[in-house]
Amino acid sequence: MNDKFAPLTDEDLAAAGFNVGSVGYVAPVGLFPDPQTVGSAGSGGPVGSFERVLTDVRAWLSRFVCVMDDLDLDLLTLWAAHTHLAFETYTTPRLVLDSSMPGSGKTTVLEHLSRLCLEPVQAASLSSPALLTRMLNKSMRTILIDEVDRSLDPKKPGVEDLIAVLNSGYKRGATRPVLVPSKGGEWDVSEMSTFSPVAMAGNAPNLPDDTRSRCIRVLLMPDLEGRVESSDWEEIEEEARELGRRLTEGAEEVREFVRTARPELPAGCIGRIKERWNPIKRVATAAGEQWAAIADELIKRDIAEAEMDKEDGITHLPPAVILLKDIRDVWDPADAFTPSAVLIHRLIQHNPAMWGQLSSYGKELNAQRLGRMLVTAFKLHSTRQGDSKRGYFRANLENVWRRMGMTPPKETDGTDETATTDGHSLPNQTDGTAATAETDGCKLHPTPKPNVCFTCSNLQEAS
Repeated sequence: MNDKFAPLTDEDLAAAGFNVGSVGYVAPVGLFPDPQTVGSAGSGGPVGSFERVLTDVRAWLSRFVCVMDDLDLDLLTLWAAHTHLAFETYTTPRLVLDSSMPGSGKTTVLEHLSRLCLEPVQAASLSSPALLTRMLNKSMRTILIDEVDRSLDPKKPGVEDLIAVLNSGYKRGATRPVLVPSKGGEWDVSEMSTFSPVAMAGNAPNLPDDTRSRCIRVLLMPDLEGRVESSDWEEIEEEARELGRRLTEGAEEVREFVRTARPELPAGCIGRIKERWNPIKRVATAAGEQWAAIADELIKRDIAEAEMDKEDGITHLPPAVILLKDIRDVWDPADAFTPSAVLIHRLIQHNPAMWGQLSSYGKELNAQRLGRMLVTAFKLHSTRQGDSKRGYFRANLENVWRRMGMTPPKETDGTDETATTDGHSLPNQTDGTAATAETDGCKLHPTPKPNVCFTCSNLQEAS
């Protein structure tokens, strides 16, 4: 372990002005001004000095870090504490310090984390991903990456390997094969550990989706109102490092509790979200009920933000998932079977930017590409209904829709030979013919392009 985190003796603390007693080490008055009370000890875990040091870390960060939401100060506190307990929590979420412009305090936060976290190392000092892997294999370190919008630029040589290390290393047991010299001038392959906490800072970094899914984000903005103090390290260095030592010691007290704790998580905290937040909740629970409640608020906020991102179309989905979703949107609830040609025309009309000529693919969706995407992603094969052309049965799609969290379109009772909506006729469900639309519109597209109604299975001209 790094010397700066070596535990102090009672004599060292007494010489520094600390009172040593049965309740632990008590800082001199004024060392951590205006601490914000987090709450009573509660019964969540073996609280004591660990809860006190979390309170002090939170108060310390509030002096120097300006955040958009005060909950982010709690998040930074818990994340810093979890680095000392990451091996007990199985996963370690990546922390992203994000901002829309320079001068928002991202580097300042990394500087404070370098005094608080376990064995910090600046990634800028690493010459290669292989060196990083060898370092992590020797001992767990907290990796701090500044200006990630440039340092993880996909065009930069070796970045793919570095991202691979960052992605794999968020879960305990992750390894990366590295060549090591052996006798006789030969080379052997050694599986080296990549497990480590990682904090990244950048201006709206364009991280890969698989990396972003492993991240917890903190948004920073410039402190134009002068709400926080300047981090003058010549003056505050010793205080910050002493706080880091106390955090190390407090983590030792709760290590076994965190290893075995399985606290309840808020509803919706499953899958990758659970992997991100379970370590934070376990560390928070070790500090008492109030910190556990704070962790729950952070989790609920993250779940709500993810849902809003999805509704606003910010979430990046794979093309096959977008295809499945669009098929659900254009599927006529009255149809048990839809020919591929009809489905393709509806998809192009519904989402031309994705499936039309102007798509990134450079051409319109065709039956071969439709079939290949559905088979590869969901094992959905086209079939025939009697002697008709190939297409898809609704029954085969419904299970995949549900498994992907997409509510299937509602069925009708099928009693009418021709369904109507808003005065517009829909295709006849028995013989496959289509009635003529009464006006320039149809069920799916109130104002279709001239001369063609894509709701009609035979693509007849609209009147």
